[in-house]
Amino acid sequence: MALTRYLLIGSALLWCGGASAAEIGEPAPTFELPALQGEGRVALESFRGRVVLLDFWASWCAPCRKSLPLYEQMNRELSDEGLTVVAVNLDEEPAEGIRFLELHPVSYPVAKDPAATVAMAYGLKAMPMSYLIDRDGRVIDLHLGFRPSDIEPLRRSVEDALAQDGSENETAD
Repeated sequence: MALTRYLLIGSALLWCGGASAAEIGEPAPTFELPALQGEGRVALESFRGRVVLLDFWASWCAPCRKSLPLYEQMNRELSDEGLTVVAVNLDEEPAEGIRFLELHPVSYPVAKDPAATVAMAYGLKAMPMSYLIDRDGRVIDLHLGFRPSDIEPLRRSVEDALAQDGSENETAD
């Protein structure tokens, strides 16, 4: 089933021309999705004013198994400074993502996108894939795939974004 899901996402990406809809410097596509666990909803707009690391993942994705615990650690360490990690699970059967989170719990919001509509809106090119979004809602970095050695450069990007006050995008009078 995981291979079928991956092929479906890949086919959708090819159909979209493989072009990313979430380009660096552009506003991040907004979304509101059901929470993976519980009854709530996860809306990107509700995190405006915070730096967001938006991570697309699935339980069948081997690199995702490595990234989620490291993102959890970064979220815990930098949350008070203004970081929020937001995850979007792409498992076709949400129960698979829930089972994974029972083994590897996270404190950040996790949405479910079993039809991959938000993934397609972002132009996902790899699994996992993450987008760094500044306090003003603009994509400032993106990261394809994941290896544990990726966490330090990503953390530096997050810390750089946290150091910005959001006024860079405002025009001077």
